[in-house]
Order: sequence, then structure tokens, then C-alpha cells
Amino acid sequence: MAIKDTFERRQQRTRTRLRKLANGRPRLSVFRSSQHIYAQVIDDVSGRTVASASTVDKELKGSLKTGADVDAAKAVGLLVAKRAKEAGVETVVFDRGGYLYHGRVKALAEGAREGGLEF
Repeated sequence: MAIKDTFERRQQRTRTRLRKLANGRPRLSVFRSSQHIYAQVIDDVSGRTVASASTVDKELKGSLKTGADVDAAKAVGLLVAKRAKEAGVETVVFDRGGYLYHGRVKALAEGAREGGLEF
């Protein structure tokens, strides 16, 4: 079994568990690449993205040294929380995907909590 297959299985297992616990709350989904980190607040009931932020946003790109460190992830978490609150979202479920809750993923979650999102 390839590494990508095991990652996708882990990702699906996480999302299946989240759907049972969500109770209609949107999910804060994280995608982490080697150079950037992306976050979206997705309303699965209507199937649309409510808010999003990443290290390639114009608001963040100039102020960050790199898009691939803990400080950048925390800034993305704060920004996505601000945008979600503007869209009227207060509580979410955190979808770490297939990633461990560690490092950049954890920093993004902590930044979103500091920004006012509850999960």
C-alpha cells in the first residue's frame, strides 16, 4: 500500500468521525504542503466554503518570512477565525485531515482559538 493511500484512508477515517460529531457545525479543514498552509471553514450541509485563509493571501504574504513554519500557521489560524466570525460562524469542528495534531497543524488550531473560534 502506497503512502498516499494510507494518508487518504486516515483522512477519510477522520472525516467520518467528524461528521458524526458535527451536529450541523461547519468544519475547519487544514491542508499542509511543504511550502504553505491553507485553512477553510466548510459548511457540509450546504456544501460551500464559508471562509478561507492561507499563507499565499495578500494580507499575510508580505508579513511572513516563510509560509512553512509555526508562526505562519498561527497567523493563518487567526485570519481564518476573523473571516469566519465575519461570516457569522462561532463554533466549528476541527478537521486535521490525515495530519497529526502537531507542529503547524496544532499552531493553526491554537491561532483559530485565539481568534475566537470554538472547537
